[in-house]
Amino acid sequence: MTIRVLLADDQALLRATFRILIDSCADMEVVAEASDGAEAVELTRVHHPDIVLMDIRMPGTDGLTATATLCADPELSATRVLILTTFETEDYVAQALRAGASGFLGKDVTADTLLAGLRTVASGEALLSPGATRSLITRFLLSPVPDTHLAPPERLADLTVREREVMALAAEGRSNTEIAEDLTLSPLTVRTHIHRAMTKLNARDRAQLVVIAYQTGLVRAVPPTA
Repeated sequence: MTIRVLLADDQALLRATFRILIDSCADMEVVAEASDGAEAVELTRVHHPDIVLMDIRMPGTDGLTATATLCADPELSATRVLILTTFETEDYVAQALRAGASGFLGKDVTADTLLAGLRTVASGEALLSPGATRSLITRFLLSPVPDTHLAPPERLADLTVREREVMALAAEGRSNTEIAEDLTLSPLTVRTHIHRAMTKLNARDRAQLVVIAYQTGLVRAVPPTA
């Protein structure tokens, strides 16, 4: 199966570089390019790519607005958004995750990391680690959230005790392997619990599951140590 990618970035040279890299892979292809958020939304509705590789800072409609639009469109539920960012835009990334983005990568990533990230997101997983991700998650979850973004604890009522345990550890940035070791389970069993929780909570992916965990109070954010 070929992973179909749409590139959204206002830098033509960067788009060209990504296109060459992605098109060089037998399992990927770039189906379209957009120079701003509005064009990204328009082209996504035409091509229905598997992934939109989205920059945040673009002229006109920015990537954050475009992400929120794409993730709210039920006809694009199969399309995932992978954010391109830098450490200086953590607040924007936080909002993008809340809007439904499946993860993020820094613009300084290596070619192998970019390709692995695209494959990870295409497989239905969220790109929430490694590196500075746990710190980023903590920072955005410590930021003020309007009451309209909070979810009632009752939303978790249909989850089993084990599903809550697994969801809580995932929200702390643990990988499936780490969760399996902590709970003495197999990674496959952990993956099953994660997917069941996502289904019951109508979460697009692991990233949204993490957001719900904090919004419902299942997990509390702890300020990062100095």
